[in-house]
Amino acid sequence: MATDSKAASDPREVGQIDVEDLEHAGGRREHDSWQRPLFFWLCALFTGFHIWILVGPVIVKDLDTMLGLNRALVKAVSPNLDQELFRAIHLAWGGVLGFGFFTIAKGRGTRGVPIYDWLLMALAIGCAVYMWRNLDDLQMNQGALYSNPDLIYSLVGLATLFELTRRTAGNALTIIAAVFLLYAMFGHIFPEGTALYHNKSIKDPWFIFPYIYSNLGVFGTTLEVSSTFIIMFTAFAAFLGRSKAGDYFNDLAVALVGWARGGPAKVAVLSGVMFGSVSGSSVANVVASGSVTIPMMRRVGYDRNTAGAIEATSSTGGQITPPVLGAAAFIMAEATGIKYAEIAAAAIIPCLLFYIACYAHCDLHAAKHGLRGIPRAQLPKLGPLLVRLYMLAPIAVLIWAFIVGYSAFLAAGLGMALCIAVSWLNGFSFSGGISWKRKDNVMGGRAIIEALEAGAKDSIQLVSVCAAAGVIVGVIALTGVGGRFAQIMQAMAGQNQLLAMFFTMVIVTILGMGMPTTAAYAIAAAVVAPGLQQIGVPKLVAHMFIFYFAVLSAITPPVAVASIAAAGMAKGDAWKTSWIAVKMGLATFIVPFMFFYSPVLLGQGTFLEIAHVFATAAVGVWLLACATEGWFAGRLATVPRVVLGAGAFALMVPGTVTDIAGVALAGVAWALQRYVFSSRTA
Repeated sequence: MATDSKAASDPREVGQIDVEDLEHAGGRREHDSWQRPLFFWLCALFTGFHIWILVGPVIVKDLDTMLGLNRALVKAVSPNLDQELFRAIHLAWGGVLGFGFFTIAKGRGTRGVPIYDWLLMALAIGCAVYMWRNLDDLQMNQGALYSNPDLIYSLVGLATLFELTRRTAGNALTIIAAVFLLYAMFGHIFPEGTALYHNKSIKDPWFIFPYIYSNLGVFGTTLEVSSTFIIMFTAFAAFLGRSKAGDYFNDLAVALVGWARGGPAKVAVLSGVMFGSVSGSSVANVVASGSVTIPMMRRVGYDRNTAGAIEATSSTGGQITPPVLGAAAFIMAEATGIKYAEIAAAAIIPCLLFYIACYAHCDLHAAKHGLRGIPRAQLPKLGPLLVRLYMLAPIAVLIWAFIVGYSAFLAAGLGMALCIAVSWLNGFSFSGGISWKRKDNVMGGRAIIEALEAGAKDSIQLVSVCAAAGVIVGVIALTGVGGRFAQIMQAMAGQNQLLAMFFTMVIVTILGMGMPTTAAYAIAAAVVAPGLQQIGVPKLVAHMFIFYFAVLSAITPPVAVASIAAAGMAKGDAWKTSWIAVKMGLATFIVPFMFFYSPVLLGQGTFLEIAHVFATAAVGVWLLACATEGWFAGRLATVPRVVLGAGAFALMVPGTVTDIAGVALAGVAWALQRYVFSSRTA
């Protein structure tokens, strides 16, 4: 058998899933022959336009300095575009792509673009043109005055946005945004003095639309993040994939741990760490690595539901993995004013605890069921893979750029450039002398354009999500309902921060079940986070807490999109797969409460404090996996299993007393199993 990770898998074990069906309300459209090249180039130019606007000024300035042109080149060719107009172009172009690629409903209009979608594209473009022609007046009058043409422009823009959001992100976010908009118009009907009453809409309810369709709402912070951070890092992920780095990550993971007991499951975990950190979608991660890891897990004895759950959990963790994290993390940086590099650094320990838990479950499940790894002779050779460690250079440089203080745009741009560079190193061969030959994983001009196209396609949903989230943020700012929601939370939880955090967990999880992670975070960050901060929860802790549960909703029943996708690929039961994924991710449902109690887990402390808390939490996470799997150097009886679980929780809660209690309880569990229950479980 060939020594390739794909050779160790059986494609018959992988079911076909429709990613679009899971992530979008509309269906993916098949274009006519003349439409395919049109939308291909529209996508490539969309990404290229953003890269030029965001990174171009730096390149031009450096060239000008290098050539000693005294800013002549900067004045001649450096892109200079008003930020609000840039976001309007971003939204209009994203709308053209969205209406071009997604049908009005699944199963309808799947061939060619119908006339009504061309009309919607024209309306999206028309709104951007109207802003361009009237930019000065719109900026002078926003939040104060409007004209009848402004009202028509904003009504058309919002209607177009809502339809784009419905198709690309589903009904839940669309309905929530519409409810907020209606509340802004008719909030005065609530009894005066109640929490939901506001008088901003009494005099002129039509004023709401121009207000929301401005940089106070739709074109505000969330769309700024979409048009800058998100598009750049989505493009970076596309370049990384086109350079075949994802395949390299899988092969490296297989070579490193594929031989161990339950090796293929551990491969899924490592693959989630390496590739998941640059993919913005849990479902995309499942599809990318699951096609390789699920058949391998089935081959060594994992049942279908467990194989799917392992893949779903490890893929979901990719969104909480530095350096890139999920798209919502970029919104967090803008919303909190905290540097993105600091947010990424704060996520390191919780991410490590998550993957320690995943790895422990894989190892313990394999030990419990006697599952072996793949024979070493059938694994990729580690030596040649280590020679190609240069494939990790784009991510390494990305981390370096963050550390030294480069902008996120420039960091992503450097990463893309390095993806092209390292792909060319793949053409070298050292057998019988040094030679170079063009291969599929060498990025030429066509491959670069394809990566640009893929980056645009992957960002369509995020454009609409961020714009729709802007509607909600604008309504909250206009009406002040966020502050009143904070009062409601305070009234319900009092000054009990733990109870408030529990309410937050429930709210964010429910939001995350019905909409993408980015939207769930953006809404909760605008509505819930201020209330948490008012009762004394630190800003970073509050936002990271919300972010984590928005991510974890992807494996939380009943609507667990990552688990459903993995179950479809493994041909397992979606419900059972979801609950196994919850068991595997149990430690991560606890981790946000841990860093709520001790921000040291977010890197807020001295080195010794951080090392101590991380070490005890890691042991606790591993012991919790032992308790939930029922295996602790042998099969556990019920009583020692419960005692061990209590000890694990104690170790996970930061504090000297709890650490001592946790170690003691773990010792008691071991003694009970060894001397009291061993004969019963033999």
